[in-house]
Amino acid sequence: MKEDDITRREFVSMTVAAGITVATGAEALAQQRIVETNVEIKTPDGACDAAFIHPATGSFPAVLIWPDAFGLRPSMRDMAKRLAADGYSVLVPNPYYRVAKSPVFENASNFNFGDPAQRGKLTPLMGSINAAGAAEKDAAAFIAWLDTQRPVDRAKKIGTQGYCMGGPLVVRTAAAVPNRIGAGASFHGGGLVTATPDSPHLLAPKIKARMYFGVAANDDMQQPDAKTKLKEVFDAAKVPAEIEVYSQAQHGWCVPDMPMQPTGQPIYSKADADRAWGKLLALYKAGLV
Repeated sequence: MKEDDITRREFVSMTVAAGITVATGAEALAQQRIVETNVEIKTPDGACDAAFIHPATGSFPAVLIWPDAFGLRPSMRDMAKRLAADGYSVLVPNPYYRVAKSPVFENASNFNFGDPAQRGKLTPLMGSINAAGAAEKDAAAFIAWLDTQRPVDRAKKIGTQGYCMGGPLVVRTAAAVPNRIGAGASFHGGGLVTATPDSPHLLAPKIKARMYFGVAANDDMQQPDAKTKLKEVFDAAKVPAEIEVYSQAQHGWCVPDMPMQPTGQPIYSKADADRAWGKLLALYKAGLV
């Protein structure tokens, strides 16, 4: 299914690209619009609702964004728009399509992690995408769909990035479609290194992409050996990977609509999020060739 077929049926919103630094090639991009389209993608398990966001004209490297536990919502769409303004065609799927349409959460800021009832709502949602083989099936379907879209430059490798729950999904995607994924980035990823035989970090030998792991300070405190194990397996597999601990950042620091910490301080850290964004763009520039 081509994108122009979809746009005749689905809602299309047009926003003006903003916040682009004037540089070689960037000025022309800044003058055009960003297209945001709601799409459905067929997978082996059903139809996944998703957002496809890209510059209005031209073809660009594709990026797949795996959301955090709160799923596809305005904050994730905003990240995709920012990335599209930098010259990428971006797909943000609803990871919970098997059990619910998006947005399951309109905004994460009011979520109370200390409330067992609220946490309980996340369990079946996260279980649907974390079931054995689910992410791999979805990744293959999403990448195949992207490769049929005119705004996607199929001559370039595809990037993927994920937040919190999305971190391990990035690793699984890079391992499931190694010949298409050129770069993968995990930001405050949870469960990257576990003691189980299906731990995401053990997939390193299947990966051909450049990888980046941005680790939150409190995650590192809880699992200080995870960064070492990540480095060991990727080094052994000869996969270029950078593992960096953000010493002042808390789990969730990249996502603007995160709730407050119990101390009343924000989880989101603009300074650290901007630094992480710079790392992401550098990774894509190197890997999506």
